[in-house]
Amino acid sequence: MDHNKVTPYNSDNSKKSQVEDMFDNIAPKYDLLNHVLSMKIDVLWRNTLVKWLNKDQPKSVLDVATGTGDLAIAVQKGTQAQVTGLDLSQQMLNVGIEKVKKQNLSDKITMIKGDAEHLPFEDNHFDAVTVAFGVRNFENLEKGLAQLKRVVKNNKSVYILEFSKVEGLMGPLYMFYFKNILPAIGKLVSKDNRAYTYLPDSVNAFPFGEKMKNILLQTGFSNVEYKKLSLGIATIYKATK
Repeated sequence: MDHNKVTPYNSDNSKKSQVEDMFDNIAPKYDLLNHVLSMKIDVLWRNTLVKWLNKDQPKSVLDVATGTGDLAIAVQKGTQAQVTGLDLSQQMLNVGIEKVKKQNLSDKITMIKGDAEHLPFEDNHFDAVTVAFGVRNFENLEKGLAQLKRVVKNNKSVYILEFSKVEGLMGPLYMFYFKNILPAIGKLVSKDNRAYTYLPDSVNAFPFGEKMKNILLQTGFSNVEYKKLSLGIATIYKATK
C-alpha cells in the first residue's frame, strides 16, 4: 500500500485538504485523546527527542506539523531556542496559541499556518527542524522531506518522531489495541468516525526503520541515525544535512 494514498476520508479531495479537515474537526479533543490513548508515553517520547536535539545547541528551530504545540513548547523549554511552529490546521494552531500564551512563551514561540511541502522560509534558515507525528500525513513524503532539508542549515539536523511498528511477541497484541480499541475510544470522544481509523491505517502503510532511513538518505541527507522507542511503537530519526 502506498503511504501517500492513505487518506482520512473517502472523498475526492486531496490528502492535504482531508488531513486539514480532520485536524480541524478533532482539534478541541486532540490533546485529551493523545494523552489518554498513549497513556502519556508521548510526553516521554518528545522529551527524548528534545534531549537528543539539545546536543546541537540550536538557537532557532522550526517545528513542522506543530499541531497544538506540545513539541514546540518542549523544544523551547529544553533548548531555550526561538521556535516557529507551522501547521496546516488553523483549529489546531488556535489551541496551540492559547497553550503558548498560558506558558508565557509568546515571545519565544511563533505559531503560523503553512504547508510542509511549500515552506515559506529561505534555504539554510534554521539550526534544527523537528516534526512529531506529522510526516506520515504529508501528501507527498519525499517532497515534504526535501523541504525540511532545504530550510535547515548545512551540517545541522532534522529530527522526526513518528509511529513505527512493534515487532516480536508484543506486535500482535499492540496491533489489536491499535486497530480495534484505539479507534473506538477515538470515535467516542472526538465524534469523528474516520480520524482514529486513519491513524492505524496510515501507520501500517508508512515506512519505518531502515526503509525510512533509506528514504531520508535518498532525499539527500548525508547521515541518518534512528532510535526505537517503547518496543518500536515510535522511532526518532535524526537526519543531518
